[in-house]
Amino acid sequence: MVDQSELAWRILSRRYGAQLVYTPMINAKMFLSSSLSPKFRRKVFDQLAGEEGGPEDRPLIVQFAANDPDTLLEAARLVQGSCDAVDINFGCPQDIAKKGRYGCFLQDDWDLVFSLINILHENLDVPVTAKFRVFPSVERTVAYAQLMERAGAQLLTVHGRTREQRGHNAGLADWAQIAAVKRAVKVPVFANGNVLYFEDVARCLEATGCDGVMSAEGNLYNPALFAGTHPAHCDLALEYLGIVRRLRTRTAPSAVKGHIFKLLRPALEGNKDLRNRIAEITGRGDLEGVVGEYEEVVREFRGRMEATDAPAQKDAAAAGDPSPLGPLTDGKRAVPHWLAQPYFRPPPPTKEMQQGA
Repeated sequence: MVDQSELAWRILSRRYGAQLVYTPMINAKMFLSSSLSPKFRRKVFDQLAGEEGGPEDRPLIVQFAANDPDTLLEAARLVQGSCDAVDINFGCPQDIAKKGRYGCFLQDDWDLVFSLINILHENLDVPVTAKFRVFPSVERTVAYAQLMERAGAQLLTVHGRTREQRGHNAGLADWAQIAAVKRAVKVPVFANGNVLYFEDVARCLEATGCDGVMSAEGNLYNPALFAGTHPAHCDLALEYLGIVRRLRTRTAPSAVKGHIFKLLRPALEGNKDLRNRIAEITGRGDLEGVVGEYEEVVREFRGRMEATDAPAQKDAAAAGDPSPLGPLTDGKRAVPHWLAQPYFRPPPPTKEMQQGA
């Protein structure tokens, strides 16, 4: 994930059941740039503080985006002593990836994809893995995965969406395509896509036959997804901020803001004054002071949630239902606004809606 799986978030995710975590996607060229390093390196993977890739941060896969094999190898050699594997992101569909010619925009250059994987396979002391998106054609998806396996990828993560499926047009991931890849290769395969609730993990593994499940957005809105729980989002936010506060490794203020907004999203609409206060936190100055500003707002959020939560839980208990969660129906579940939960993007507007507007 771009700028979203920094050290503090990885620690929080491990506390709630994540067994293997990835760094944010790192641009290999920028990681080596003489004009940006070591400042950029400390920002994206701070080995000097001794915490990233340390005992609290393992097992860990460092993920790079690249389009030049030699540059990628040089960057990977710098981190291989601080991780358990190096991943190449062939799945990023964002505009920045298109502009920089990396991520899923290398799908049409199979020779380069092979070279990027193979140079790491031949020269690193740790395994190389690869994450990619599917093609519209399952036959082409399978052939692409087999090429990556031949190049030396020792684990494949398949995101069951095409590169055109993103944002409001994301739609559902195609588990059938992922299953086809699993049947066609010998290396372990992780499935990515449509995993928003704990029950989805078992459903995905059964449908695809995969060896593991990766969650990206689902984890960002509920880092306790793999624990099978929906904690109070304010409690999760305060726990995260506590981790940020104690680390020697600096967490980017932009990452902190992004996580707080996502965690509290279910309650933002009904508390626009507090939403605005979060938006107004600049992130400038001492990080401890910035964390304190967020903590103050989150505690006020928690007070409001508790005032709403207590009567609702009391009413549910009186009705003989101690759980505030609804049943999982058609891939969705009713979850009270004070609890962490997945976010479902609204579908793109139809032509009729646009004409009516």
